[in-house]
Amino acid sequence: MHYQEPRRVAIVGSQRIPFCRMNTGYAELSNQDMMTAVLAAIVEKYKLAGERLGDVSLGAVIKHSRDWNLARECVLGTELSRETPAFDLQRACGTSLEAAILIGNKIALGQIDAGIAGGTDSVSDAPIVYQEEFRKLLLRSARGRTLGEKLKPWLGLRPRHFKPAFPGVVEPRTGLSMGESTELTAKEWGITREAQDELALASHQRAAAAWDEGFYDDLVVPLGKATTDNNVRRDSSLEKLAKLKPVFDRSGSGTMTAGNSTPLTDGAAGVLLASEDWAAERGLPVLAYLRYGKVAAVDFIDRDGLLMAPAFAVSDMLREADLSFADFDFFEIHEAFAAQTLATLKAWESAEFCRERLGRDKPLGAIDRQRMNVKGGSIAIGHPFAATGARILGGLAKLIDQRGGGRGLISICTAGGMGVTAIVER
Repeated sequence: MHYQEPRRVAIVGSQRIPFCRMNTGYAELSNQDMMTAVLAAIVEKYKLAGERLGDVSLGAVIKHSRDWNLARECVLGTELSRETPAFDLQRACGTSLEAAILIGNKIALGQIDAGIAGGTDSVSDAPIVYQEEFRKLLLRSARGRTLGEKLKPWLGLRPRHFKPAFPGVVEPRTGLSMGESTELTAKEWGITREAQDELALASHQRAAAAWDEGFYDDLVVPLGKATTDNNVRRDSSLEKLAKLKPVFDRSGSGTMTAGNSTPLTDGAAGVLLASEDWAAERGLPVLAYLRYGKVAAVDFIDRDGLLMAPAFAVSDMLREADLSFADFDFFEIHEAFAAQTLATLKAWESAEFCRERLGRDKPLGAIDRQRMNVKGGSIAIGHPFAATGARILGGLAKLIDQRGGGRGLISICTAGGMGVTAIVER
């Protein structure tokens, strides 16, 4: 393999469509429809029509079998050169940040000069399959060589075979949903209902303020009738949030509600990455640089909370980069659930956890909440699983550019007990 001195990975810019609660703005659209719209917006904004990019990487968590080559099909639906390659990947909620890290590594090594990373997810257009018995019946019939062999399996057809099976969010290893798992984490770390509601309210207030000040105007392109993120609750209050009933633990000790959890969301987002020379040759801006990326996984079956892997990934990343929280101007901590975010913050503040689990002689410390998710987080904006990383990366790059420089940390938890983190700076 050819190697050269690593190059800096420039974040040129990003585009996304408004994020919409499931079965609302994009009820009739597919992952390909949404992702193609985002790629087309990037092509138009940065005048890339006819350009052959080095690579495009994107993915979706909830996919139809028809989407086996989703990234390439989305590229072919734009004015990019048809010679632009593309590939799918999936790392649950960290998909598009992982895509950015992979594209960034290719740029850093000189394998490509520019590429796009992105992600899309539709809960409204989720694939629906039939029972396993029915699927096997169909396959046995298809394998038949004679008419009799093809018809014989159908003698076993029963009404139960027509009961559809919808995609689930249950972890196969534990049988628990992500929300049920996080309820356990909330209890372990002593995360109160009041603290969760306070974080959720801040998410909505900051997202609404960001929209009002025009922060998202050049980051979000309308699609259909959707012009803004439709989950942002401008009239939210602690009183209203307190009235909501727990949804994952109804025993009387549950603390997680629909108000302090992310909603099921449809949407797509993408980020244009490049070498500095490639951007300069085309007169394109460099908002910031993608400097570090780190992934981690935890034993959520017997030991750690399902969504606690970022606590480990961030620690390892900061150790390698020789940085501390004091070196950051912005923190983008994905809000899958307020409880998960708060548990992660509490873990970094815990001397015992940092010593015994992270191998540190002192706590990582507290994050300045005024620097965290300053333009709103996933609870307010929404969380189309594979799109969130690109949404966060693009917004953080703009924040750093507006500030005239600085450094930001990204932390995203994912299903399967994994975490994806990154450092962006200029």
